[in-house]
Amino acid sequence: MVLVFFAVSILSCTVGSICGIGGGVIIKPVLDATGIMGVSSISFLSGCTVLAMSVVSVYKNLRAGTAKMDVRISTTLAAGGALGGVVGKSMFQGLKETVGNENLVGMTQAIVLIVITLGTLVYTVCKEKIRTKNCTQIWLCAVIGIILGIMSSFLGIGGGPINLVVLAYFFSMSTKEAALSSLYIIMFSQITSFVQTCVTGTIPDIQIESLVVMIAGGILGGTIGSRINKKISEENVNKLFIFLMAVIVVINVYNAVKFA
Repeated sequence: MVLVFFAVSILSCTVGSICGIGGGVIIKPVLDATGIMGVSSISFLSGCTVLAMSVVSVYKNLRAGTAKMDVRISTTLAAGGALGGVVGKSMFQGLKETVGNENLVGMTQAIVLIVITLGTLVYTVCKEKIRTKNCTQIWLCAVIGIILGIMSSFLGIGGGPINLVVLAYFFSMSTKEAALSSLYIIMFSQITSFVQTCVTGTIPDIQIESLVVMIAGGILGGTIGSRINKKISEENVNKLFIFLMAVIVVINVYNAVKFA
């Protein structure tokens, strides 16, 4: 079982680091599909893994100068993402307590992920025909960051593909610039989500070895992904991203049916 956790985390975080989707959007539905543990436990493990991966990836990418990042805009988005992370975590706990059925919560997450991923896939395929914006207003950056943080924390995916679409459309970022900024936002939203979970005492029942193995996989995946990102072209990053979106949609459709 430990090998399964490690394999899922390292593979997800490697491609997540390359594309800027964080890895959680792969980890969460894949582990949900296996039925290894409850929705809350998987969301927590996914968040911790993505946090470790994002810290490593951001550090290595900034150090290597792989892609440029507008620090002013990205930091404002990240601050909004941190606040949104707190709100999203509270929403998740509120839904869980209200419904009292983890399967229903899992189905809700899967359905929302299907909608988001399909929208992202359509945008990515048609983006050459879409006229993008170039937002510079700080208040708008903060609002966008809050919304991204809410979605990433509520879904337990650590950001995911929606970040890339929003960054590309509202800020006209290139694929690699959006990937780095996305990981930067994910890092802050996951830090606040993790701290909130610890402070409120809502850490789910998990095995410590599973957590350690997944974090190790996240760190290794972030390291490997950062190295590959230096060598891979933006065109190939886009192709990998589109393939992943299609796979994620299929897995989430399966999960929605399974949880129903």
